[in-house]
Amino acid sequence: MDENVKVFLGFLAGAATGAIAGILLAPEKGDVTRKNISDKTSQLKSDVNGQVQKGVEKLNNLKKFCILFNQ
Repeated sequence: MDENVKVFLGFLAGAATGAIAGILLAPEKGDVTRKNISDKTSQLKSDVNGQVQKGVEKLNNLKKFCILFNQ
């Protein structure tokens, strides 16, 4: 398995463990906790989408470079 995949899976496992611990130990009421989880999930989704977009952009630039270099 690629080292980057292992790191990413480790990150996901850590994030899930932290989320579960946070829910179990949350000092707020359920509705407040659910809103916090929703907000954090939306932020994480936005962050991941941004990182994916950066990765796609880098791949497209590499593709353009390879096409120019091979001509």
